[in-house]
Amino acid sequence: MGNENAENRHVQEVDVNQVRKNKREKLANLQAEGKDPFQITKYDADTHSKDIKDNFDSYEGKQVSIAGRIMLKRVMGKASFINVSDLKGNIQVYVARDSVGEEPYAAFKKYDVGDIIGVKGEVFRTQKGEMSIHASETTLLSKNLQPLPEKFHGLTNTDLRYRQRYVDLIMNDDVKETFVKRSKIISTIRKYLDGQGFMEVETPMLVANAGGAAARPFMTHFNALDEDLNLRISLELYLKRLIVGGLERVYEIGRVFRNEGLDTRHNPEFTLMELYQAYTDYYGMMDLTENMFRYVAQEVLGTTKFSYGDVELDFGKPFERITMIEAVKKYAGVDFDTVADTEAAKKLADERDIHYEPYHQKGDIINLFFEEYVEEHLVQPTFVMDHPVEISPLTKRKPDRSDLVERFELFINTWEMCNAYSELNDPIDQRERFKAQDAAAAAGDEEANHTDEDFLNALEIGMPPTGGIGYGIDRLTMLLTNSPAIRDVLLFPTLKSAGK
Repeated sequence: MGNENAENRHVQEVDVNQVRKNKREKLANLQAEGKDPFQITKYDADTHSKDIKDNFDSYEGKQVSIAGRIMLKRVMGKASFINVSDLKGNIQVYVARDSVGEEPYAAFKKYDVGDIIGVKGEVFRTQKGEMSIHASETTLLSKNLQPLPEKFHGLTNTDLRYRQRYVDLIMNDDVKETFVKRSKIISTIRKYLDGQGFMEVETPMLVANAGGAAARPFMTHFNALDEDLNLRISLELYLKRLIVGGLERVYEIGRVFRNEGLDTRHNPEFTLMELYQAYTDYYGMMDLTENMFRYVAQEVLGTTKFSYGDVELDFGKPFERITMIEAVKKYAGVDFDTVADTEAAKKLADERDIHYEPYHQKGDIINLFFEEYVEEHLVQPTFVMDHPVEISPLTKRKPDRSDLVERFELFINTWEMCNAYSELNDPIDQRERFKAQDAAAAAGDEEANHTDEDFLNALEIGMPPTGGIGYGIDRLTMLLTNSPAIRDVLLFPTLKSAGK
């Protein structure tokens, strides 16, 4: 059996090599005849396949011009059928010698599956009822020199699909549709926020102090200034500087970089959106988030009720709100309001076999209990509120509970979808929080923030009461496209270098 498989592989390789050779010979012949397709610089297409199919009655009998890739070809003597794929779908094209001319038809018969062509002709319906174009002219626009897999036979390896996303997009319409939807999700978010009076801005990616989140940064060196810099892990601290400067509603959608592992929901570079609004708090951010998620689902999917896998999600209902301590009490059976201090909290963690670090405080233990016992239950949209101060270094304390802060995380399908605060605008308190983070870093916490003197200076200039929030665009896209992994919604996800 092993020898037989090896023989089959050898035959396939020989066939592929022969196909490549034939394609290059065809190109060489075209070039020798002065018909090099790579010399063509433009083609005036006026229609897409889907437009014709969706509005056939208005297109029937009319002349159109389309451009796309040949995905199927059937030559039948004096007439042929091809299937042409473009951005919006695909359509059948009927090419007859009597319609295009004898010489052009002979040239057309040498086209290969995978070639990119232009077609001019009349829209009609075949005897079998297929919406088609009767070609009057075909133009070879680009020569395919590598054979395409047969409906992805030979490229079923998911890693290879991610590496060769260009082939993935050609062969799988659902993959293309995912990225069309991703684009619409982002444009819809922009439309919503612009309508709410927000201004889109851009802030630096290379920063001296990578703060605003608990994550390890990627480090680099800037030769011109002989300085070490980091790729940003968050958008927060610069956007808050703009609030200080009087830009009352700002947002940014951009890539951030975190030196962490790869899994179905994590990629080291991903798209984050953060927004900040002066003169509101985390309740204002909850209202904005709920309204925006509902709006985006309706605009992109046409409904606020949809499925992710086997789970039906409903964005039309009011989102649940629960405090972190209430959630831990509900699902873990532990009321941390009755736990006296860090020592008692660690004792409870030991009893439940929950691992913690020596530098962890009571608030860190609460969060560990939340991750262990609560997250798996948060399927429908749920705002988890009022986090411990120890895990929220940039958040305003609750007026009646100095150990808690005005913060929420939105969970959907057990995933954290966003993180929001009533922003800490007290520079004295902020300095103390930074000191605690510096101490945690010195004790071995590689994800701790560090003191940012310029940001403290901005707070001393004065920042108004502000609500802020960060959204993971990739996870939202996963939900709305029913995609199982973050790599399915990133055009070019991070992969180990080929051959390593």
